[in-house]
Amino acid sequence: MSLDRSFRWRALDPEGLEHCHVTTTSKDTRVRGAIITLQHGLFYRLKLDETGHVRTVRLERADGKVLELFSDGAGNWSDDRAEPLPELRGCIDVDISATPLTNSLPLWRCDWIIDQPQRFTMAWIDADAMSVQRHEQVYTRLDDTRFRFQSVGDGFERIITVDADGLVLDYPGLFVRTD
Repeated sequence: MSLDRSFRWRALDPEGLEHCHVTTTSKDTRVRGAIITLQHGLFYRLKLDETGHVRTVRLERADGKVLELFSDGAGNWSDDRAEPLPELRGCIDVDISATPLTNSLPLWRCDWIIDQPQRFTMAWIDADAMSVQRHEQVYTRLDDTRFRFQSVGDGFERIITVDADGLVLDYPGLFVRTD
């Protein structure tokens, strides 16, 4: 995958707008995004290594709240004070609640076979609370443009539609791409 372009989504619940830019090189992938909702304004940055593993995450809200996380790419995490976060051990990807962009992270990194589910342990970030917790998710490729997303333990499930680059076009009830 090679990207150097911007994407925009409209959030449906709660209402909001997002603009992000994804740049990939042979060394890494960098994502910068800005989200405006009725509750807050949020800027986020992600850096992935050459294998697609998340290495740094930074969220900063307009009210000054900041969440910064670092990973060694092998599932070991620390916070901005270099304090280990053992509850996130084994998480390779992040899922930020306020953006569909992070749904692309496991899609980009993995090989996919139709109707074969793959389970992921995510560092799930609640953008409202600016907190992070471990979360299990399952993705199943249904065809060239659709994946079933399942949140383990709470029964949440959606069929998300993606483009040829694995970026969300439609996440029913939550996000729709506008670019």
